Amino acid sequence: MKSPCRAACKNEGGICIGCKRTMKEVLEWRDLGDEGRGNIMGILNGEIKTHLCPECGESAQCDIKMGKDTCWCFELESRSVNLISDTSECLCRHCLSKKPVSMI
Repeated sequence: MKSPCRAACKNEGGICIGCKRTMKEVLEWRDLGDEGRGNIMGILNGEIKTHLCPECGESAQCDIKMGKDTCWCFELESRSVNLISDTSECLCRHCLSKKPVSMI
């Protein structure tokens, strides 16, 4: 079974700092099936994207833009995020994982 795991696991507010999967994705990985795992791998490697990250310009993905009711990032601990552009685009997993968790 393919996995994006890099054996550098640490939960940083709901995102693994090694592979950038959410903790939910990590926990459900075995039960996702090939298609589900393939979708996550595609998101992580930039093959599946909805926009470019306003902070770093790399591939980013928003579940809402893909037609879902909620986004993967809604499951994470809230972060202090100030977008650097005039758009309301989501940050990529890498940039979001570096933002401090809000203490509110």
